[in-house]
This record gives sequence, C-alpha cells and structure tokens, in this order.
Amino acid sequence: MAEKRPEVVVITGASAGVGRATVQRFARDGAAIALVARGEAGLEGALADVEAAGGRAIVCRADVSDHWAVDAAAARAEHELGPIDIWINCAMVTVFGEFAQLTMDEFRRVTEVTYLGYVHGTHAALQRMLARDHGTIVQVGSALAYRGIPLQSAYCGAKHAIRGFSDAVRTELMHRESRVWLTEVHMPALNTPQFDWCKNKMQHKSQPVPPIYQPEVAADAIHFAAHERRRELWVGGSTAAVITGNKIMPGVGDWYLAKTGYESQQYDGPPSESERYNLWQPVDDVEDHGAHGAFDSRATSHSVELFAAKHKGLLAAAGVGAAALALAGLLRRS
Repeated sequence: MAEKRPEVVVITGASAGVGRATVQRFARDGAAIALVARGEAGLEGALADVEAAGGRAIVCRADVSDHWAVDAAAARAEHELGPIDIWINCAMVTVFGEFAQLTMDEFRRVTEVTYLGYVHGTHAALQRMLARDHGTIVQVGSALAYRGIPLQSAYCGAKHAIRGFSDAVRTELMHRESRVWLTEVHMPALNTPQFDWCKNKMQHKSQPVPPIYQPEVAADAIHFAAHERRRELWVGGSTAAVITGNKIMPGVGDWYLAKTGYESQQYDGPPSESERYNLWQPVDDVEDHGAHGAFDSRATSHSVELFAAKHKGLLAAAGVGAAALALAGLLRRS
C-alpha cells in the first residue's frame, strides 16, 4: 500500500500570533506547510517549529496585499509540496484610534491587508482547488465581524467585509455543487503580539478586551474547522455572547460600547514613541516574537464552546443519559 502523502497547508500570517500557533498545531500532525508572511525572523522561527516537529515547510515571504505575490506563493507551494488541501487566511494589521484620527492611507492599508489579503488568498486557493474539486479554505474571523467596536473602525470594517465576501463565495460553491469547502472561525480576544505591534493613536497602551484567550485555543479551533464541514465556528463564550447579543439588541451594544469600549481596550501608561508598528513594514524581520503576546498571566487556555463544538455527540449522549436517569427517578417516586 502506498504511503499517504502529508496534508498540504498554506497559512498566511504564519510568522506570529494566531498564524504561528496554527503552524505549530498542523506541524504536530505532520502537515507540509507553506509559511506566508513578511517578517524574516518570524518565518524562520515558524520553519524551525515545523522541522522540530519532524515536518516539512517552505518559507514564502510575501505581503498579502499583493495578489501576484500571494498567487506566486500558492504556485510555489504546489510545486514544492504538492496540491494544496487547506488554505488558511490569517494575516492582519490594524490601527487603534478614532476614525477621525486615522489617515486614509492608514485605513486603506488595513483594508488591503486584513480584507483584500483574504480575497487574494481565497482566489489563489480556488484557482487550484476548483479544478480538483477538493480543498478547504478557512477564514480566520472575529466576533468583530458581527459587532463593530470603537477605536477599531478599519479592522472591524475589514472583518465585516470578509464575512460578506465569504457568504457570497460559499453560495457560488454550493451552486456549482463543488466539494471545495469554505468556513469561517470567529475568534475572541487573543493574547498575541499584535497589541505591541499595531499602530496606536490612543492615550494608553492597547490591550485585548477581556476575557483573553491563548492563541493555541484559536489554533485548535482552526485545525478543527479545517477538517469538519462547518459553516462557521464561534470560539469562546465572549464571541457567542457578542454575536448573539448583537443580533437581538444591537442598540444596547451601541450604548454599552460607547460607555466601556474605550477603557477596555487600553491599560497602563502611554504608548512609547519609539515603538515600531507593523502597518507598513514587519516588526519580526530581525527578532522572532512567536505566538504569544504580553498577556499570558491574564489569558485562558480553554474554551468551553470549542469543547462543545468538538464533542457534540458526547454531550448529546450525556444529555440523553441525564434525562433517562431523571425519568427513572421520577418513576421510582411515583
């Protein structure tokens, strides 16, 4: 019997944060991974992670806002690793600050990377997957794809756009009766380096809105979604609460965020004037920053919602069993 070839996976934003944790998760399964990002040191660190796990990877240094560079990375992945099975769009940049403070160049740059980068990745993947009628595309989304918050207008706009774009493409795939699958994984606040890297126009340092989850939670969810045909996956209780609450009472969300949304995204003293940010250039070009940010002591490594999504059968059986025991108890007392 011929040996089964390893899964071929392309991950954008692979050098740090959620993308880096996702590289590590797929590497444990022996996947062959194309690492797409800008930062040279971060990419080399990701390559070392894969090789330490006994896997194979290639470094494709590219800016996802350039669709030609993304397509070239896809072509190289297929040439050197084989047909792409899974494409994961994860690259992002952001700017913290009121919309009125942002320049249009800043807003455009966030849109080009965080939204159009997903469009470019999806297009490159489909150009190869459709002909084979095989493959999965994972869009790494956010609770902010449903509920915009203050001080992140460009990022929220991009995440909303990804959701609308993905809905449209999904229906086209369904019309074709294609077996190529597109899924979205909507994330909570995560402990990643982006809060040290983002351009910050606020009065204080930026932070994720608590509760905060470790990037490995996100990576586990992405890995699960890549292998299960789910339309969407919500990660974390806060994500479920935000999305559900916004559907029921969006006006209440407006009021609440106007009151709390500024303070909850800031902490400590003013941002350093000397800090580098990754809007235009990578900040992990010289130093590898890995998957984690500065909030390890405040972050959790577990998501009840993700556990429930992964164990629906077990939980259903437990529910049936509990109901049967309750019914038996009632019958004994009658």
